[in-house]
Amino acid sequence: MLISVGRQKRILNEMKFKDLYETLEKNRYYIFSYEDIISFYPGEKRYNLKRMIYRWKKKGWVSSLKRGLYELSYPRDFVIPDMHISNKLYSPSYVSLETALSNYSIIPEVSMAVTSITTKPTRRFKNEHGLFIYRTVKPHIFTGYYVERHGNFEILIAEPEKALVDYLYFNTYRNRDFNLRDRRLDRDVILKLNRKKIKEYAELYGINLKEFYAYL
Repeated sequence: MLISVGRQKRILNEMKFKDLYETLEKNRYYIFSYEDIISFYPGEKRYNLKRMIYRWKKKGWVSSLKRGLYELSYPRDFVIPDMHISNKLYSPSYVSLETALSNYSIIPEVSMAVTSITTKPTRRFKNEHGLFIYRTVKPHIFTGYYVERHGNFEILIAEPEKALVDYLYFNTYRNRDFNLRDRRLDRDVILKLNRKKIKEYAELYGINLKEFYAYL
């Protein structure tokens, strides 16, 4: 039985996607870049790889998070945490500020955007998962984070003390706005944090905590 050229291409396309899917799932590459695809198919021409990704997107097998970065969306939804997506969208970065403070119940609100710290220029990305905001710090301030596991996903997130200091800098000290009473910070949770760590992180920014502790 003869198979048309078009049919042969479709079969090849499906075979390559199945092979790619199995490789990505095995290595937990639920989010992957164009460069990852190239490493999986080193002998394939880049033009052909771009066409394959384009076809997979049209079929709904993969979704685009930003240019050159994709997530698996077929045959099953992996329910990737937004904080994990944030780490992958713009690297190096760690989740901090309002998102981390909400995670630790230091502020009552759930952040409408995922907020992170990076050493790269300030950026905003918006995709089907929502808004992702990145604030820039100097390399020596890019510290105070750890790996938190959410199911099969690893998330780089600030320690509560660092998230608090990052927040104080970007929302009060940098803008010379010390009206902390409007910030709705949970005093009881803050008083349980490691004060020595808070002091050390504040020194990285050159923050004097006198007014902050007066508020508490």
